Amino acid sequence: MRILLIHADRFSFRVTGETSVAMASELQKASPESEATECLVVFMAAEKGDEADVDSVVKQVTKEVLSLADQVGTSHLVVYPYAHLSSRLSSPRVAVRLLDEICRQLLRQRRIKVLRAPFGYYKSFEIACKGHPLSELAKTITPEKSTKASADAEESEALKAEKTLESEWIIITPDGKQVSVEDFSFATRPNLERLFRYEKSGTRVSDQAPPHIELMRRMELVDYEPGADPGNFRWYPKGQLMKRLAETYVSGLVIDHGGMPVETPIMYDYQHPKLSLYLQRFPARQYVLLSGEKEYFLRFAACFGQYLIQHDMQISYNHLPCKLYELTHYAFRREQSGELAGLKRLRTFTMPDLHTLVKDADQAKEEFLRQTDLAIQCMEGFELDFEVAIRFVRDFADQNRQFIEKLASCCSRPALIELWDERFFYFVAKLEFNFIDALDKAACLSTVQIDVENTERFDITFVDKKGEKQHPLLLHASISGSIDRVMYAILETQAIRISKGEKATFPFWLAPIQLRLIPVSEKFDVACKQVLEKVPYRIDYDDRDITMGRKIRNAEREWIPYILVLGAKEVAEQCLNVRTRDGAQRKMTLHELLAEIEPQTKEKPFLDLPLPQSLSRRPIFVG
Repeated sequence: MRILLIHADRFSFRVTGETSVAMASELQKASPESEATECLVVFMAAEKGDEADVDSVVKQVTKEVLSLADQVGTSHLVVYPYAHLSSRLSSPRVAVRLLDEICRQLLRQRRIKVLRAPFGYYKSFEIACKGHPLSELAKTITPEKSTKASADAEESEALKAEKTLESEWIIITPDGKQVSVEDFSFATRPNLERLFRYEKSGTRVSDQAPPHIELMRRMELVDYEPGADPGNFRWYPKGQLMKRLAETYVSGLVIDHGGMPVETPIMYDYQHPKLSLYLQRFPARQYVLLSGEKEYFLRFAACFGQYLIQHDMQISYNHLPCKLYELTHYAFRREQSGELAGLKRLRTFTMPDLHTLVKDADQAKEEFLRQTDLAIQCMEGFELDFEVAIRFVRDFADQNRQFIEKLASCCSRPALIELWDERFFYFVAKLEFNFIDALDKAACLSTVQIDVENTERFDITFVDKKGEKQHPLLLHASISGSIDRVMYAILETQAIRISKGEKATFPFWLAPIQLRLIPVSEKFDVACKQVLEKVPYRIDYDDRDITMGRKIRNAEREWIPYILVLGAKEVAEQCLNVRTRDGAQRKMTLHELLAEIEPQTKEKPFLDLPLPQSLSRRPIFVG
């Protein structure tokens, strides 16, 4: 940072216009025009690299300014952003952050008065320098930790607050009984105890690779992308099929629930007056990119776009609850590298986001319970077990005991409750369904939250029965959690089964290949093609020149639900030799087989096979 300190008889400035980086929030911190007498004027320009150690820059600048103010005998300071001091300017975001913190530190000195000029505006100024030996001083301030990566993600105030949270933990049973975690017997819910220990530890760092990583590669579903930022993945045809099926299933549930699909941008202006404040209230790290001289951040949820749509909507109490839904195929969080763990925690992910406007607290609680039911239905559809965590601000919990009891009853299992004395975030209540993986680590899947801040922040309103504008409450919900994490949970579930000596299996509707047809020899190709034409599911055909035993072993390794063997005996008897994942082997007619499969696909989406039907024409994706 460059600073120029001038001891002045008088100084005045006036805003004359906006620059390309002008921010409305700056005029809330500073006046459009002002003047001071007998003052020390601090011209400053933030430079590239200052973000490497913001605290040390702030500390050094504050020390220099206060030292000179003492020497010249003034308690009146003027802080004036002045880009002309440097040709290596930092981003506007870093400059404003430094400006805010320097002013904050200066104001902590009770004797000091600070006049602040706005950042990002053209200004005219007049100054009368005193002309004594100490009246003009220029300094260059460098970060002490200059080797720290300047690309580190911006940490929100909510993330900082999260590190200091102090909580009370209790267990609530489905009948509404509340007991301390110390007095609760976890004998029948060992995973609930694992969830508590994981949450209590406060760390998300993985010191061991979760087993789903080996499975996702071996099954040719998903893989790391070495050409991208860590935490970004490539999806192979079978994995992409499963992902699309999961997306379709979740979206169907939400739309049937009343969610109205929308689509919004993936990047937003970092200096947007409303969005920049929200960034500090959300516990996530952002990717930041530069377009010209303007900074944008990549969204980490669909909240931003939906808030802006809701702000422009014209709605009355008759429209509430009002639900907007987006399946964000690209959401970004700049997770710390030590926290990245396959599909459990990554940097680019797909998130189904539902935002519901409700007229009051009673309607919020009613909708919260409905969306909890929807999340349970979703977990059951994916055949996933989960543990429940519910987080409340203590005041809300004390005033809504009956609601909490209904919620516990709805979940039909003991739940972990975390109570905060203060509200650090934008929500007062948050439900989470957590999956416990093969390493006894927890990961949040479904979530529902009651937001009490953002409709006011974004000026979202509805017209009540009296014709007056009111701010609604807002529910955030993802009934599945990120689709990537659902895939992680499905694979980890199977890893747990394998560790117990059981056979891994996908839910039939999600299995990339649902049936495999294996001919005893190539002379049965015609009969096989007749079967292929009559099966309305994802069926492929192993026509490779390898042994029957190897073909069957390969099908087993791919967890294919039904393996169909066709030879002379089957052709003669007009049946199929059917092997299933439970180890059973039976003779069935095609009609009997299809009748058995049909209930497994009820109310589930279907997509065609995304690969050549003949295995001899299929490429190998993972060597």
